[in-house]
Amino acid sequence: MLISERHQIILKLLKEKENVMVQELVELTNTSESTLRRDLDQLEKQNYLKRVHGGASLLHKKRDEPSVFKKITQNLEEKAIIAKYAAGLILDGDCVYIDAGTTTYQMIKHIKQKDIVVVTNGIDHLEALLENDICTYFIGGFIKKNTKASVGPHAYESIKKYRFDKCFIGANAIHYDLELTTPDPMEAQMKEKAISLARESFILADHTKFGEVSFSKFAKLEQTKIITNEEDSVEFEKYKEKTDIILVKK
Repeated sequence: MLISERHQIILKLLKEKENVMVQELVELTNTSESTLRRDLDQLEKQNYLKRVHGGASLLHKKRDEPSVFKKITQNLEEKAIIAKYAAGLILDGDCVYIDAGTTTYQMIKHIKQKDIVVVTNGIDHLEALLENDICTYFIGGFIKKNTKASVGPHAYESIKKYRFDKCFIGANAIHYDLELTTPDPMEAQMKEKAISLARESFILADHTKFGEVSFSKFAKLEQTKIITNEEDSVEFEKYKEKTDIILVKK
């Protein structure tokens, strides 16, 4: 069977099932496992799929944004250790931007530094920041129902007035070639601007975000440092060619 024919079969099955196993493709194409693995590697390089343990999953340019309620219940342990580590990077006297999001929200309870100022576009962050007696500025604008983030032209004009020592940003997707993305262009605009206004920028993302692609790009990998959890299934080494990867252990 020709390579092009195998690739068509692989992609057709992926579109039908979203996920396929190598052994399933071996039986379907009557081809060796090593050949199928090379096929999957090639299709991954062409951004058609994402390699997962034992197989592959279809790579979507996702526009759907999960709700805060849904995201807050996913990968809880990973998000907690990432958030705690990130909070420890703040220094006394820092001016910090904390992006809307469930992982960034978890940072707040760990912030113990003195004389810091936090700017945020996360409406859910406000109560936690004030309860922690942190000087807080809120970026006002249009409030998205799903993510509770303030976005749009008013928010964008407001954030331009500030400068940050550090910013902490959430990401829906991290891809070696297609870089840092999120579903909503308005949220992407806010993330991009915050990064441009900060001396140091950190992406908070658990391992499931790697190899994924969403709709709107907001930064190149080399513009940020990524804080994530250790996971054997993710090839972090190749990402280290472009950015600093901080692997946090449980």
